[in-house]
Amino acid sequence: MNIGIIGAGHIGGSLTRRLTDAGHTVFIANSRGPETLADLASETGATAVTAKEAARSGEIVIVTIPQNRVPDLPHDLFEGVDLSVVVVDTGNYYPRERDGKIAAIEDGLPESQWVETQLNRPVLKAFNNINWKNLLNDGRPAGAPGRIALPVSGDDAASKAKLFKVIDDIGFDVVDVGSLAESWRQQPDTPVYGTNLDLEGVKRELSEASPVRKPEWFAV
Repeated sequence: MNIGIIGAGHIGGSLTRRLTDAGHTVFIANSRGPETLADLASETGATAVTAKEAARSGEIVIVTIPQNRVPDLPHDLFEGVDLSVVVVDTGNYYPRERDGKIAAIEDGLPESQWVETQLNRPVLKAFNNINWKNLLNDGRPAGAPGRIALPVSGDDAASKAKLFKVIDDIGFDVVDVGSLAESWRQQPDTPVYGTNLDLEGVKRELSEASPVRKPEWFAV
């Protein structure tokens, strides 16, 4: 499958390596230009492109950049891109450590629903609760004991099915969280965030999540 990735940090780089290892064709972009991705492209066989090219190069496009940089993406990033293309948001909101105040999220909008408003495009939320080192190194074959499961939220069943297959390809099980409105269950400071649990463990922790954001997760 052709997959575009916008963002070449820890998660974007790890996904590039895992996906190319699994036989997918990856088009990788960052904010500094394709020429700065020569080493990653050489290592993995991915093609370095611009963000707009990445958005037009895949059946799945993964946006994996800091939350506060999402508004900096080209306003027409997905203009003309077929609606069958699946867009995935991996982001997390860190108001005190990095992102500053994003009013809509502070007021209770789930983080990836805010990303939808910025991209003018439906998204799935995935890959946000796992550390990049575990994403890179800890994939296992289907059926392996202790295989890590990843939560995925989103509103379109066909889009989720396509992403589920890719996640399985790189060595992880999937738990369907439900609609994007339920994606708060996998946001930072929820029980599943930062864990490496199996299917039953992820389901349990999702069920124990609270929609109430703790004071320390609001902007100062």
